[in-house]
Amino acid sequence: MLRIVVSGAAGFVGSHMCDRLLAEGHTVVGFDNFLTGSPRNLAHLAGETRFRFVEQDVTMVFTVDGPVDFVLHMASPASPKDYLEYPVETLDVGSIGTRRMLELALEKGSRFLLTSTSECYGDPLIHPQVETYWGHVNPVGPRSCYDESKRFAEALTMAYHRKHGLRTNIARIFNTYGPRMKLDDGRVVSALVGQALHGLPMTVFGNGSQTRSFCYVADLVDGLYRLMQSDERFPVNLGNPREMTILEFARQIQCMTGTASEIVFRPLPEDDPKQRQPDINKARTLLGWEPRVPLEEGLRQTVEYLRSVPLHTGSLAE
Repeated sequence: MLRIVVSGAAGFVGSHMCDRLLAEGHTVVGFDNFLTGSPRNLAHLAGETRFRFVEQDVTMVFTVDGPVDFVLHMASPASPKDYLEYPVETLDVGSIGTRRMLELALEKGSRFLLTSTSECYGDPLIHPQVETYWGHVNPVGPRSCYDESKRFAEALTMAYHRKHGLRTNIARIFNTYGPRMKLDDGRVVSALVGQALHGLPMTVFGNGSQTRSFCYVADLVDGLYRLMQSDERFPVNLGNPREMTILEFARQIQCMTGTASEIVFRPLPEDDPKQRQPDINKARTLLGWEPRVPLEEGLRQTVEYLRSVPLHTGSLAE
């Protein structure tokens, strides 16, 4: 089996990816500096002999002993609250961190996968979003630290592929949800579920007509695992094409949780995308992949997990 280095291993998606790699029989070396990741996400792996964790900021110099077959660069603040709080760190991990992980792959003669984002499309002018669309991004707006970090990381990854022949993959991830989300990270799923569970007003920005497409984390991880084995070098969308408005989503959470929380409307944040829906024809064709977990089932498991997460006073009321 393979020996795989995963940055961002203690993150929401990164920890689930480590689980999948271990389940497939691989050995994993996980990096994280806990800027936004949590030791709680890896606690269940404490006795796993094929998993080794290193507390490491990948923007700093590091070494990895022994052979490495694959490098997965998943480290980055990824929720609005996190990357707005850590804008410089977000830009650093997309630039310096990506370069260091690419250099590791080059040194070890290994393959490389970058987890990028649908935010590369910005507030899109075409719908649904297809990989050949170049995007509509404000490079100096409040969200630009994340958007441009990932766009640069994609460019750097392709530069290493073209110049050094490095075998690379790029995944553009759309809205993902599931257990191990942080309750107060500002993502729409955890924010609305958290507010509903704690009897707080459920915040919907704008008039709620903006759309998102929600993919359960196990489905996303399956797509990533298939992509890392493929020969596709250009970006591949991974997400659920089932589109719904935020207001529809909020009402579904009301019904599922049985909350008495009312929905309140707040001004739409600057540069917030009005529509988000992936075109996944490329993933279907190349990877034989599409999401399989129904929203209702995924939300049930997510709600069950978030019930166990302690609430920090005021963190969901903003």
